[in-house]
Amino acid sequence: MAENQFDATQYYEVKKGDTLWKIAENFYGDGKLYKKIFEANTDILKDPNKIKVGQKLKIP
Repeated sequence: MAENQFDATQYYEVKKGDTLWKIAENFYGDGKLYKKIFEANTDILKDPNKIKVGQKLKIP
């Protein structure tokens, strides 16, 4: 089955100094939306305050 061409999921690789808040500000213009990123990545994240350099996060 072909991938859904309407799938707008982006990916972001965590860099040194990043926080979910900063990533949310970058993608959404509002750091408070960091929970959207956390919830989309609960398969690899257990704590929103513990992200690691090199992790590839889904950005919904």
